[in-house]
Amino acid sequence: METWDAITARRNVRVFQDRPIDPADLDRILEAGRRTPSSRNSQPWDFVVTTDRARLTELAKVWQGAGHVAGSAATIGVVTAASDDARHREFVAFDHGQAVMAMMIAAAGMGIGSAHGWVVDQDQARQVLGIPDDRVLSWVVSFGYPADRALQPVKQPKRKPFEEVVHREQW
Repeated sequence: METWDAITARRNVRVFQDRPIDPADLDRILEAGRRTPSSRNSQPWDFVVTTDRARLTELAKVWQGAGHVAGSAATIGVVTAASDDARHREFVAFDHGQAVMAMMIAAAGMGIGSAHGWVVDQDQARQVLGIPDDRVLSWVVSFGYPADRALQPVKQPKRKPFEEVVHREQW
């Protein structure tokens, strides 16, 4: 799939086929995250990938909206150093957002759907993924082949009109 098609086909997929992702494809998704630019090239992430069904079921409990994780073929946890510095956390949030989107677009290019989820229960995350105490799980990103319909470019997305959100030179 061409880049533009992957961007326009990507949508949140929360129900997946019971079909594994080829390990080489999963590595390519992870590589997209690893190669993502970051502030000062700090690369403030580690990725923990799991495909084990029991572990995915437990990982889905890190937030009430992360139920899609349980049915995924694979979920990638985005981990970073714990910090009390608000500015540092803002930089990391932006960097993580870029890494997550890079992985999602790479997956969409292979016909693999994805959805991201927030993390509230760090104790659950540590128990399931073995995350060290000086780290936190920022995001979970589930991946799998869509159960309802294959990914394809969306011609009429449910988005605000272009003219309403794009301002040139000034607001």
